[in-house]
Amino acid sequence: MSTYTDIGAQITFGIGSDIQVYGECKKLYIGNSVNAQSYCNILMYPDASLIIRDNVFFNNYCSISCLGSIEIGENTLFGEAVKMYDHNHEYNYDHDGILRVSSNKFSIDPIIIGKNCWIGSNVTILKGVKIGDNVIVGANCLIYKSIPANSIVKHKEELIIDESK
Repeated sequence: MSTYTDIGAQITFGIGSDIQVYGECKKLYIGNSVNAQSYCNILMYPDASLIIRDNVFFNNYCSISCLGSIEIGENTLFGEAVKMYDHNHEYNYDHDGILRVSSNKFSIDPIIIGKNCWIGSNVTILKGVKIGDNVIVGANCLIYKSIPANSIVKHKEELIIDESK
């Protein structure tokens, strides 16, 4: 397998941020003017492919865990503590009916995020999701299915304030 790595100009990673590559990845591309604030972490595993296009901004505490493929379009902004996982642990019931989770077997499906997106704070994006261009994802959303271009996604949660004494 051949490895392709290309890191653009004007890349900044804040304090405590890092890229960890375990084994030989398939592709690592980071475009120009990519900025990751403090404590952002990227993990890549063997055969993984990660593409981050130009002018992408990651706020503090963002995390990318890539076993398969993740692609992020240009001019995309990430709020604090956004997490992306292109995989899940495999699990099944054994012959005794006990649920077992594998620590080293995974189901993998790509994540693709379009250009000009804004992903709000504390969003988690799961495997198999495609987010179209020009999408806004509000804070605290769990994104487990694809989102068409030019959409706004909001998390509906009701606050109940009881002031009775």
